[in-house]
Parts: sequence; C-alpha cells; structure tokens
Amino acid sequence: MVSPSSRLPLPAVGMREGPSARLEAIFHDHFAFVWRSLRRLGVPPEALDDAAQEVFVVASRRLDVIEVGKEKAFLFGTAVRVASDARRSQTRRRRADLEEDSTDPSPAPDALVDHKRARELLDTLVAELPDDTRPVFVLFELEGMTMAEIAGALELAPGTVASRLRRARETFAAAVARLEARRHRHG
Repeated sequence: MVSPSSRLPLPAVGMREGPSARLEAIFHDHFAFVWRSLRRLGVPPEALDDAAQEVFVVASRRLDVIEVGKEKAFLFGTAVRVASDARRSQTRRRRADLEEDSTDPSPAPDALVDHKRARELLDTLVAELPDDTRPVFVLFELEGMTMAEIAGALELAPGTVASRLRRARETFAAAVARLEARRHRHG
C-alpha cells in the first residue's frame, strides 16, 4: 500500500503567517492520521486522496471555529462524515455499474445489497450515538486505537475516554437489541 505521504506533497510549514500558517501546520501534523482514518472508515482506495482533500477543505473553511489543541478531534469528526459520503457515493457508482453491465464479475447483487444494508445500519447506529461518545467509539471499535491513544488524540482524561466508551457501547448494544427484537416480531 502506498503511504499517504508519498501520494500528496506536504507543504512547507512556517512559510506563511496567520490562518494560512495554521492550516499548513494542521495539514502537516495530521494528514497521515486523516488519510489512515478515512481508509479505516471504509473509503475506497481510489477515493482516499479526494476524501482527505475534502477533510482539509472543510477545515480551511472552519478554521476560525477549530479550537487550538482540538484540531485532531475536529479532523476526525469531519473524516467520519466525509467517509460516510464517500461510501454512499461508491455504492451508487457500483449500483450504476451493475445496471450498465450485467456480466460484471463483481459480487452478486444480493451480496452487494446485504453489504450496503450492513454498512448503512452501522452508519445509522453510529450516527445515533451522542456527539460526545461517538468519536471515542469510532476510534476504539472501528479504528482499533487504544484508550491511551484516544485520550491523547482527543485530549481527554483516560477516565473520560473509558466512561464515554462504556456509554457508547451501552447505547450501541441497546440499539442493536431493539433492532433484533423488531426483526423477531416482524420476521
């Protein structure tokens, strides 16, 4: 796999002052994290560069509201939304390709539909998590980061990370249980 740093050149940090310098520093310090996060959040390899660029475009527009020291958390939250959009877009493209070429050796339409439903269900369940617990849940459960890494990335106390992860898991498990109960009643 090609590393993110070999795909896009990093700008020289410190060449400008003010907002441009801050954006350059954020890009330089967090590009690899954003790229990895997008990959782990399910962005197709061919869309990673565009998705990473979109995260930093959003950051450039919202630079005035990104708290100093909270850049990584902001970028990750943005990456979650960009990844979701990229996955939906990829699914639409695949569906269009399937309609155009029925001899395509891709997975069977039923498998694609099942996969799409599973992703949409996961996206829905994760989106329903409270805003304060969602990043911790995604970083731990989907990204595979340790609680110590999450505490550092989001600048939270380790106890806060643990309690938010516990609450997120409880909320997620309750939502899954409700879905299971609904399926058993209707299925």
